[in-house]
Amino acid sequence: MSATENLDTATLAGGCFWCIEAIFQQVDGVETAKSGYMGGGIANPTYREVCSGLTGHAEVVQIIYDPQKVSFAKLLEVFFTVHNPTSLNRQGADIGTQYRSAIFYHSEEQKSVAETIIAKLNSSGTWSDPIVTEVTAAQPFYVAEDYHQNYFNDNKRQPYCQVVILPKMEKFQKVFKEIIK
Repeated sequence: MSATENLDTATLAGGCFWCIEAIFQQVDGVETAKSGYMGGGIANPTYREVCSGLTGHAEVVQIIYDPQKVSFAKLLEVFFTVHNPTSLNRQGADIGTQYRSAIFYHSEEQKSVAETIIAKLNSSGTWSDPIVTEVTAAQPFYVAEDYHQNYFNDNKRQPYCQVVILPKMEKFQKVFKEIIK
């Protein structure tokens, strides 16, 4: 059996895909994290079309991971720590349905895990407001333009990276030391 046969896929939307991609690239067991679009009504959308809010797509990161090294539940634990899942259609200054919080599940098991974690978080009082993260079956994934891939690593000095992504990265590194590559 080849190594790739043991890999699984997770697709998450938590605001700007640059933030989510940068964090999941550092998780041990994640083979790739690609920025893209999912959940909309047209094929092969462009960034400009998605940003218009008219296509219905969310900015997502598709994560290819080894479930023997990191579980889907652990990926969701990271996900719910590094973005605000109670903020409808926005993360910070990024506003619009393309920035919604969503888990696009690839199996009934992923759906069940996601719903269980959301229920536990809602009942735990971790967040003062209810979680609005949608849990939806995966749809076609469209890879974002090349300049969106590996954005944080290629543009660390950009103001957005310094002000928005870096604090999320630091929080991740502090909370999840045990799973950093």
